[in-house]
Amino acid sequence: MPVASAKSKQPSEQPLITPTTSKQPSAPRKLPIGIQDFPSLKKDDYLYVDKTEYIYNLINTGKYYFLSRPRRFGKSLLTSTMAAYWEGKEELFINLKIAELEQSSNDPLTTWTPHPVFYFDFNGVNYQEGSSALENKLESKLTDWEAIYGDTFHERQLGERFHKLLQLACEKTGQKAVVLVDEYDKPLLDVMEQPELEQHNKAVFKGFFSVLKEADKYIKFVFITGVTKFEKVSIFSDLNQLRDISFSKEYAGLCGITEQEMREYFLPEILAVAEEQCLSTEECFTQLKQKYDGYHFHKTGIGVYNPFSLLNAFADKAFGSYWFSTGTPTFLVNRITNTDFDVKKLTDSSLYADEQTLSDYRADNPDLVPLLYQTGYLTIVGFDSSSGEYTLSFPNNEVKYGFLKSLIKGYSPKYGSSSGKNVFALKRHAETGNLDGIKDVLTALFSSMPYSTTEKKYPVEHYFQSMFFLIFTLLGELIECEIHSANGRADCILITKRFIYLFEFKINGKAEEAIKQIDEKGYALPFAAEYERKLYKIGVVFDSKKRTLKDWKVAEG
Repeated sequence: MPVASAKSKQPSEQPLITPTTSKQPSAPRKLPIGIQDFPSLKKDDYLYVDKTEYIYNLINTGKYYFLSRPRRFGKSLLTSTMAAYWEGKEELFINLKIAELEQSSNDPLTTWTPHPVFYFDFNGVNYQEGSSALENKLESKLTDWEAIYGDTFHERQLGERFHKLLQLACEKTGQKAVVLVDEYDKPLLDVMEQPELEQHNKAVFKGFFSVLKEADKYIKFVFITGVTKFEKVSIFSDLNQLRDISFSKEYAGLCGITEQEMREYFLPEILAVAEEQCLSTEECFTQLKQKYDGYHFHKTGIGVYNPFSLLNAFADKAFGSYWFSTGTPTFLVNRITNTDFDVKKLTDSSLYADEQTLSDYRADNPDLVPLLYQTGYLTIVGFDSSSGEYTLSFPNNEVKYGFLKSLIKGYSPKYGSSSGKNVFALKRHAETGNLDGIKDVLTALFSSMPYSTTEKKYPVEHYFQSMFFLIFTLLGELIECEIHSANGRADCILITKRFIYLFEFKINGKAEEAIKQIDEKGYALPFAAEYERKLYKIGVVFDSKKRTLKDWKVAEG
């Protein structure tokens, strides 16, 4: 979701501006939260970060494009901006970069010439309602356009009608048509857990968008957006001239807000957040970065902040979890909890994939990494040029802790704020040295593991290890907490102002053996000089058959 400025600058070319002094505006500026219509945004004087140079480059260097970005990243506003450009609405682009570029172009007389625009927006429909939902959406759009271009073809197939419309529009206006498709994959993502309906919608797409290749002589420009790039969908298999710019360095900052844009265009809002949260300006920058930055769509390209979350944080003057709360990834949680996926890899930068794997998604693919990347839960954090392999991890703390909180409920249904058996209770007990309270919370969480896990093909130990990892990772957001699996450190080290806890976990063993391992391995030695904190060595044994804590032993260090 691009955002705001009367000036037009390429953020990657400007030095970072570190503010020193500033005055807040007399009235809050209008932030385009949820605004997806470019004409409305401009007419109602919402802030807008100028991304139009990207659009100029796109229309002057190619004809067919596809862009994949996570939800709430500004794809709809970008597509609406393109529609306004191709419709010749010059007045909306005054003082924007594209107006300057068009004025200096080789043929300024043809600039802002209106073209027939066929704009498909697949949002706003529940495609789970039945097999006709997608056809009804396409039928409605075609009927509207047939009324404009003077003919109806209801007896023909949808694809044939679309092809004829492209021809008529070109002949009637004297200008080639522009096709803009926003969120093409919503009819597929909505029905991912209904395979028959998903295949039906894929077949509808095949019959409809495959006509774009046949109608090439009537087409000026095509731009398609989506969250995922589904493999073997006709948009990509039949329209093989489509350029996928999802991994393009040149367009890495096309959606989202760069560091430069945030510092240059949102200084008043940043200062307001800093004042509200009693932080210095740089401390505020740091927290915003940790919470909302970190998305990379190219191995060396510019990084971006989540625009939806950043704008909401500015509006609320707080560091909330905004993007994640707009849609719980239920199908992702279900897939992870029903497989042997190693959740520890989500945070230790040990998830890998090549570009082809990340680009294409198949619903029947057991590898969840492509879907996690394309939906915005993972991002690029490294690249091995010798193997062409990307390293992926969570982009920021909002995504990390939001996703893990959703995931823990799949392993432990009792986890929740109203149960009193969660990381907040664990934090309170750890800070006060309440060992019985810590034991009670862990016992309750582990005992709530669904019985259905015993029916799955993966061992209960896998779910215990995953639950243990999730609980203490979430606790790490609140107090100092380390998790280890290699020799040389205890399984978990929990540190508060007054206490140090060394946990060693066993499955179907004895708590005394866990304590003995802590002593023999010297896990407590690094903390020998911690005189101000009391150290506890805690052995915990999990019973895989009864699925509860079997044994618990505490020894003072």
